[in-house]
Amino acid sequence: MPDIGGMSTALLGIIFASVVALLILLFIIVSQYKRCPSNRILVIYGKVGGGRSARCIHGGGAFVIPVIQDYQFLSLQPMPIEINLTGALSKQNIRVNVPSTFTVAISTDPRIMNNAAERLLGLDERQIKEQAQEIILGQLRLVIATLTIEEINRDREVFLQQVNKNVAAELHKLGLELLNVNVRDITDASGYIEAIGKKSAAEAINKARVEVAEQERFGAVGEAKAVRERTVQVALETTETEKGQKEAEREMRIATSQLEAEAAISEAQANRKKTIEIAAERAEAEVGLKRAEAQQRISVAELEAETAAKENASRATVIESNATLAERQAMAQQRAEVAKANAEREILIAQRQRETALLEKEELVRQEIEKLKRQVDADAEAERIRRVAQGEADAILLKYKADADGLKQLLLAKAEGYHNIIRACGNDPNTAAKLLLLEKLEAIVDKQVEAISNLKIDKITVWDGGNGDGSATSQFIRNFVSALPPLQEIARQAGMELPAYLGSIVESGANGKTEKALPRPAVTPAAKPPATKEG
Repeated sequence: MPDIGGMSTALLGIIFASVVALLILLFIIVSQYKRCPSNRILVIYGKVGGGRSARCIHGGGAFVIPVIQDYQFLSLQPMPIEINLTGALSKQNIRVNVPSTFTVAISTDPRIMNNAAERLLGLDERQIKEQAQEIILGQLRLVIATLTIEEINRDREVFLQQVNKNVAAELHKLGLELLNVNVRDITDASGYIEAIGKKSAAEAINKARVEVAEQERFGAVGEAKAVRERTVQVALETTETEKGQKEAEREMRIATSQLEAEAAISEAQANRKKTIEIAAERAEAEVGLKRAEAQQRISVAELEAETAAKENASRATVIESNATLAERQAMAQQRAEVAKANAEREILIAQRQRETALLEKEELVRQEIEKLKRQVDADAEAERIRRVAQGEADAILLKYKADADGLKQLLLAKAEGYHNIIRACGNDPNTAAKLLLLEKLEAIVDKQVEAISNLKIDKITVWDGGNGDGSATSQFIRNFVSALPPLQEIARQAGMELPAYLGSIVESGANGKTEKALPRPAVTPAAKPPATKEG
């Protein structure tokens, strides 16, 4: 008889062992089943089948076969990367600085997750950022090189689209996805962007000023319509004043760079244009006012006619009402025609006044231009005369200077000659003076001869005393000769004794007077003209 107790014990042992084995198997299965959180990617690597190096799971879970397979998690946490790009060359060859922040994360796209598993598995966040930073810098430089400064600075959306397109494609190769790009203030070393900003600011300010001016003008126009002609004229005059000021400033700038005549003509033309525009605006304003008044009178007449028709319709019978209504309509039509005719007459009068004002202004401008032309011609003639006079004065001054320089040179030359003569005479001034006087004797004798030769004497009458000795004639001749320049006296004063053939000075013992002895003439006695004696 078998041992029932022993069999039961063996069966219990088998059952216990089976339960333990089942529990161990269940524990292994539970422990090797890996659940993937929503902020991570489960990467199972090893023998995963399908010719792949890894299998990526986002969400859910998977069983990791022990020994054959292993697993790791990749975080999906966004990673901000600071990119301080400096000196990037733009399309205009201008280097710009583009500080920016790129936010990246591991992609959950099944096609890109495998790239992350192959290239980023086991790397920490710092190492992932370093790899992504190099790719972003290169692609950012490439994008900037294809754009101008204006495109980068003004159209940021297009710039960011191109950055996303280029950078995202390269990051996908690492398994990363570009979440956001934040480009801060772009600067350049040359100040080009700052200049663009100033230009835009100036344009915005000018545009705002124009809009403010337009709104003010609209407000002025609305106010003018409310108070009719008076306020209209105020607004128009204000506008024309501002316009005149701008025109005056423009003409002032023209006057600094052009001739005075051109500036005057330009100013006259500007004044003519301004006057014509003012007249035109005034005429248009008057025409509009007359039209409004005519329309008002027509409207009032129509309302009066309508009111009268309604009153007649309520008071009288149908026949009387129709008759009254017809009569009122006729009267209203008549008043309307009269108002229309008056309005047309006012318009014609305004047009005639406008044309008259234009003709008067044109004639005034023409006269002003002619006056300015005459003034410019007169100024030019005065300037020409002044320049001619200045030239003549300069020529005279130069002539006097040249004469003075020549005289100075002559005197210097004479002084040098006199100095040489004195030095040749052994530094004896008296001898030099005698020598110079000898050189001038010929000229002195010529002057003496010239003094007598110029005398026109037809006849000399000498009254003799009757003694017959001819003393009167000889005395007359001596007196006549004594009137000549004292050549011997000049020589004596110079310390010189002239030769005997030039005559000599003798002393008479009778009356103590000095007499001149004439030189002997070189002619014969027969050649002497006889003295005429009348007695």
